[in-house]
Amino acid sequence: MEGRVYFERGTIEDNNVARRLFGEAISMCPELPMGYLFMAQVHSVDYWLGSTKSPRESIGKAIELAQKSLALDNTLAEAHGFLSGFYTIKREYDKAIAEGEQAVALNPSGATVIAQYATSLDFAGRSQEAIPLFEKAIRLNPFGPPLYYRQFGNALYMTGRFEEAVSAYKKALQLQPNNIWPHLMLAATYSKMGREEEARAEATEVLRINPKFSLDFWAKTSAYKEQSVRDNLLNALRKAGLK
Repeated sequence: MEGRVYFERGTIEDNNVARRLFGEAISMCPELPMGYLFMAQVHSVDYWLGSTKSPRESIGKAIELAQKSLALDNTLAEAHGFLSGFYTIKREYDKAIAEGEQAVALNPSGATVIAQYATSLDFAGRSQEAIPLFEKAIRLNPFGPPLYYRQFGNALYMTGRFEEAVSAYKKALQLQPNNIWPHLMLAATYSKMGREEEARAEATEVLRINPKFSLDFWAKTSAYKEQSVRDNLLNALRKAGLK
């Protein structure tokens, strides 16, 4: 549980602490499925943050570990939820949605799996369907991780509800001020709203957190299904001053 707090912070340093803690948990209790599942998430955070020499290997390892946790307990809803996210990264959208549906079927009141399923829908271009699911997840667990608000903001952004998206991203940042992704999406959102000064300020925050950030890296790792969506976001981020 301590390790989970670290990987949810979304920084390279915190993710490395989580890696160590989950490694200890697996060594101490190799029959515990959650140890493998959370180590899988560490590998996916490596992918998103660009802190891996082989992004493809990192996601392959994440899927392998999540499947290992299911081999120990095939009723583990959260494992299906994490697999949904990993398949989204690979742009295997049908698999991602199927795993998300399975997760919710196993735990209909699980806020995290509902948010994970909603995320798979958003990346697959079904943002309108994702919004009420995010709202349900937040209602079930209003003190949940910033991921809920960040991904909720993404779905709002995709449907043109920019003011609401700003509120969601700001909520995520209240919980994790140094998480790069809400800052990044705020930069894009402010660009779309014509609030150029605020967009540039958020771009500055992105570079403060990761001075090596590049739009080329973002374009390669973006998981949105539609090329037009990726291009639209890329243009908004470029307008905010990112390169």
